[in-house]
Amino acid sequence: MTARHVVTLAVTIVLYVQAGTGVASAQQQGAREVDEPGVGARAWALTDLRGGEYLAGEGASRELSIASTTKIMAALVVLEGADLDEEVEVSKNAAAYATPAYSNVGLLPGDTLSVRELLMAALISSGDDAAYALAEHVGGGGGEAGVDRFVGEMNEKARALGLKHTHFENPVGFDAKDHYSSARDLARMARVAMQNPEFRRIVATEYATIHTPYRKLSLTSTNELLFVYGPATGIKTGTTPDAGESLVSSASQGDESFVCVILDSREDRFGASMRALRYGFAAYDRKGLVVEGRRYASVDVPYRRDETVELVAEGSVDGLVDASPEVDREVDLVENLPDAARAGTRLGEVVVEVDGKKVGETSLIAKKGYEEASLGQRVWYTVGGIFE
Repeated sequence: MTARHVVTLAVTIVLYVQAGTGVASAQQQGAREVDEPGVGARAWALTDLRGGEYLAGEGASRELSIASTTKIMAALVVLEGADLDEEVEVSKNAAAYATPAYSNVGLLPGDTLSVRELLMAALISSGDDAAYALAEHVGGGGGEAGVDRFVGEMNEKARALGLKHTHFENPVGFDAKDHYSSARDLARMARVAMQNPEFRRIVATEYATIHTPYRKLSLTSTNELLFVYGPATGIKTGTTPDAGESLVSSASQGDESFVCVILDSREDRFGASMRALRYGFAAYDRKGLVVEGRRYASVDVPYRRDETVELVAEGSVDGLVDASPEVDREVDLVENLPDAARAGTRLGEVVVEVDGKKVGETSLIAKKGYEEASLGQRVWYTVGGIFE
């Protein structure tokens, strides 16, 4: 579209908020008025996993220690920079983290595992030894130099995602002055990571087994939510002295999915996360705000009187709404309609906002075509306009 405006004068806009297209009945269809849950934590946030909308929270932009939830970003870098079937030999430096002072899966120097298996160990059982082995490998080797390069890639990824309250100093989440994130940034990380099928599969895994050439290692998820809450789909725990007990969790039911981030919980982090996720399912519904093929406007055919063309949505727009949303649909049409058009010609768009925030848009296309007016039709149209 070369130019857009809300059409006036000869072009008539007809908005159709028919039964089923609007959301006035959202409360009847599932969403209901629910009190926002109280969560005892230094910071927390509940967001929509699909669209990223911020739904509830407190202190969600505070820069805080995040412990092993750091491994969400580490996994993103690994998934983008390594072949999951590559073999990795565990170095002495990485194996040094396989001691009781650290969360580990018991790797030994010289152990050989695939990138996929090390990623499983880092995300399911929160193995610091596995995470360091991955950081060295993806960072190009060289011990700590490789780790530093890997952490640099984590920070580059954070900048690329627009995470303004995030910085990393190590690949596992050890407490450090300049190692921090926020609940909202972590929710954004989780949303991006969950778009990767391999990541989704791993963080939803309760038990697994990985193999070195001479041993097999059993993995058990540190995310207790997977064992007690049916809709749970992940994601990552984290615990250090400064970060306290933290958790990035996710859950899905039907076409609704949410992410809950709790940093430094003052109560049981799993119970608090479950309560927040349940609130999301109760208070919000995903609705079709624009329906593909449905009419949302009509326009006068150029140089024709009493002849219109219906404009229908080329695609659908859905959005997350509460029990009493304010939904606005603004129809914009091309400034100058073409003299002729085929069925399916794009003649405008409909933009949808929920509670003042844009949630999507789609083109409006001609339901049927029209031919260019003849000279006689143009003259008759003009003469008629003069007398009117």
